[in-house]
Amino acid sequence: MMGKSKLARNIKMQTFLAAFIAVVGFLAVWELVARFTSAKMFLPPASVIISAFLTSFAVPIGKYTMQMHIAISLYRVLVAFSIATVTGVFLGVFMGYSKTFEAIFKPLFEFVRPIPPLAWIPMSILWFGIGDESKWFIIFLGSFTFITVNTYDGTKNVDKTLMGAARMLGASERQVFTRVVLPSAVPYIFAGLQIAITAGWSAVVAAEMIRSDEGVGWLIVMGMSTGNTIQIMVGIVAIGAIGFILATLMSALERRLCLWNQQQGL
Repeated sequence: MMGKSKLARNIKMQTFLAAFIAVVGFLAVWELVARFTSAKMFLPPASVIISAFLTSFAVPIGKYTMQMHIAISLYRVLVAFSIATVTGVFLGVFMGYSKTFEAIFKPLFEFVRPIPPLAWIPMSILWFGIGDESKWFIIFLGSFTFITVNTYDGTKNVDKTLMGAARMLGASERQVFTRVVLPSAVPYIFAGLQIAITAGWSAVVAAEMIRSDEGVGWLIVMGMSTGNTIQIMVGIVAIGAIGFILATLMSALERRLCLWNQQQGL
């Protein structure tokens, strides 16, 4: 047991070192390319971007400092993500479990699924106006399909033998659903949630193109409007950093809540 624990620590340390070296190497190459090649005409050095990013937490961009822009965008994403989670899990589970439900809703879902959230911006303005509701709708669409697809796959892939055994032992359909189907689908659901939270966060740029004057997406849109490359890159860094944190937190939550599934795989 001690040997396994030491091996796991060594693997984690090697993974961390590899990631650290990769990030430092990337920043070093970026810095050199931006300072000593013709790319400096359109690509600011990494040191300038990092300095501007850190400064933005003290000096406002527009009305707010960076932490407020991040908080506003996170609020929009978390509201839309919560709605997408409830509706996506519900639709995915019932499409996977009920053939009737699948026959009715799967064709409609497959029609909507390929349409990118960006394409819905004109309709979202017509339906919801230019307030937060239209932004929630765009972010919702960015998250909803991933949750639904993964939940549907998880429900469809439940071991039929296990379901049959539960029925043979006298379990009702409700018990089969709640004690066999749902627990088996949980790892798939979390996989979908992990993709969906980052997809929803990415969609915030499109959402904040809709008449906004705050948020990290607005930083990019306004930087693009004014030709401010540094502000654009600062917004990109903020989106990348927060997206990484959200994915890491969701992965940690999955490990915590699905510990039984990991132990089963050992």
